[in-house]
Amino acid sequence: MKRVCVFCGSSSGTNGTFTEETRALGKRLTEHNIELVYGGGSVGLMNVIANTVLTYGGKAHGVIPDHLMQWEVGHTNLTALHVTDSMHERKAMMAELSDAFIALPGGYGTLEELMEAITWLQLKIHKKPVILYNIDGYYDKLIDFIEHAKESGFIDGKNKTLLHSVDNLEDCMRCLGFN
Repeated sequence: MKRVCVFCGSSSGTNGTFTEETRALGKRLTEHNIELVYGGGSVGLMNVIANTVLTYGGKAHGVIPDHLMQWEVGHTNLTALHVTDSMHERKAMMAELSDAFIALPGGYGTLEELMEAITWLQLKIHKKPVILYNIDGYYDKLIDFIEHAKESGFIDGKNKTLLHSVDNLEDCMRCLGFN
């Protein structure tokens, strides 16, 4: 495991636990010499994870579309910042650079990235772990919806297990192969 892609919000949210756990994850990744791949932003939880990794001597690779760089939300002090032409190119590059995916709390963009990563796993486009880090119950309703979709016949039982849902950092690290 060399690099992990972390999907997370361009906001920090209203619950301080989101920021605390994001920092803890960033620190833990550096302790295991795992490089960060993320959306390249200098705002919200994206900024928190990147700055934490950099503070602890790790490497942070941002991938951001040019239009967001024009809005001046790109983090310019990263190990590497890749600027893409589109959101589609951004997600493809993030997947290419990463060995696993973790979704922290976030909004529409985070959900869209998570769903694409899990869909690509289902379609065997990649074989990388996809982890939903359910900090302080943030994703409880999404987990309920996935169960509802399974019960309604839209998600096969075997595909429900493709997404690793965890609610603490230790289980998140175990899903990455660390004890």
